Amino acid sequence: MSMTMNAVGNLQNSGRPEPDFGGSSPKTPGGKSTPGECQTCKNRKYQDGSNEMVSFKSAAHISPNASGSRVRAHEQEHVNNAFKKASMKGGKVISAAVSIRTSVCPECGRTYVAGGETNTQIKYFNEDNPYQKDKKRADSAIYSGMNIDIAG
Repeated sequence: MSMTMNAVGNLQNSGRPEPDFGGSSPKTPGGKSTPGECQTCKNRKYQDGSNEMVSFKSAAHISPNASGSRVRAHEQEHVNNAFKKASMKGGKVISAAVSIRTSVCPECGRTYVAGGETNTQIKYFNEDNPYQKDKKRADSAIYSGMNIDIAG
C-alpha cells in the first residue's frame, strides 16, 4: 500500500510572519538571502493523494520552514493507520517505510520539503486456508524436536 503527499498549485500564506534575521541592508522577500517568502512559496499547497482518511485531503498551504515537520507528521499518520488496520484484522505490519522528498524553489532558491510517500506491507494470517494448514503441518514436521533440552 502506498500513500503520497505532494506540493501542488497555489493557496494563500498562513499569515504567520517570517523571522527577521537582521542585517544592515534592507531585505525584500524573494531574494536568495532573505528570510521572507517569495510568491511561489506563498502559493505552494500540499494535498494527500491516498484513499485513507488523514490530514491534507483538501489542499492547504504550509510555509517552507514548517514543511519538513508537517509532512513527516502526516506520513506518520499513514504508518499509525497501518498498525491500527493490522491489529483490527488480525494481521502484522511487516514493514513501514517513509520517504521524504525535497526540492528547491525556482524563484527564491530556498530548499523545502516537497512531499512524502509511505509504503507499508501487512501480512494477514488466514487459518481457514487449506494451503496455510498444509504449510503448518509441514513446518511442524521440520521444527518439532529441533530444540531439545538434553541437560534437563
